[in-house]
Amino acid sequence: MNEIKLFSPATVANVSCGFDVLGFCLEAIGDEMIIRKTINKGVKITKIEGYDLPFEVDKNVAGVSAMALYEAANPDCGFEIEIYKNIKPGSGVGSSSASAAGSVYGMNALLGNPYSALELTAFAMKGEAIASQSEHADNIAPALFGGFTLVKSLKPLEILQIPTPEDLFAVVIHPQIEVKTADARKMLPENISLKNAITQWSNVGSLVHGLHTNDYELISRSLTDVVVEPFRSQLIPGFESIKEAALKNGALGTGISGSGPSVFSLCKSHSTATKVEKAIRQAYTKQTIAFEVYVSKINRDGIRKLN
Repeated sequence: MNEIKLFSPATVANVSCGFDVLGFCLEAIGDEMIIRKTINKGVKITKIEGYDLPFEVDKNVAGVSAMALYEAANPDCGFEIEIYKNIKPGSGVGSSSASAAGSVYGMNALLGNPYSALELTAFAMKGEAIASQSEHADNIAPALFGGFTLVKSLKPLEILQIPTPEDLFAVVIHPQIEVKTADARKMLPENISLKNAITQWSNVGSLVHGLHTNDYELISRSLTDVVVEPFRSQLIPGFESIKEAALKNGALGTGISGSGPSVFSLCKSHSTATKVEKAIRQAYTKQTIAFEVYVSKINRDGIRKLN
């Protein structure tokens, strides 16, 4: 195989109480990428459609990730990368992670899959650092592993896969504004109270248990963030109206996706998700900001081959 076309999905990170550690993979939104082997050694980005992104390998998250793998593998060939960008940069649903994870997934497949999903995550984190000024894996891991993932630690890197209840859906609203990850991190306090820390720990543990046991009521009671959301929600116009509309119409819980501005709501059943989507649309039309809303099943497989 000398060429692969793939779908690299959007992801939700910082899932409520799981700041910087918990994420999940979406099915309805994602980029497409083509990676092919070349005779000439090295890595080149030859095509980008959708958004204005750099072609220079050392300035593009897909390129930096690709070079990390390339230097480790030292193959006797080169690679060309084409990116068909459907996820808007700065949207909060893993635009940079989709590029970073997609490039290493495709190259690994063309080399005969010598690297594990965990090792690919480590390569992709090098690219993700270009976008967010720090290496983190809570967007990348769901794209490569699928479903829900928990980042146990970064050094050493350890990723845990968490079961996804069959009837779990996500509704994601993307207000058409940009919130930079670096700016969103500046909003966070350096210290938190012991009371809030205990609440957050309890919610993370309960959420993971709820996902393992298909306990939707426990999942709902656990989707609360007392540490990050009170600060970052200030960057998202109309956040409280989104949350109120979603919860009133049956959402299990609502939170900020990544650094924002996207906001996710987890729902039990497609019918509930559709109802929540409609309610969010109605609530957000009162804002003077353009927006898009998606309903997506949780993607258990992550990145997938298209050809």
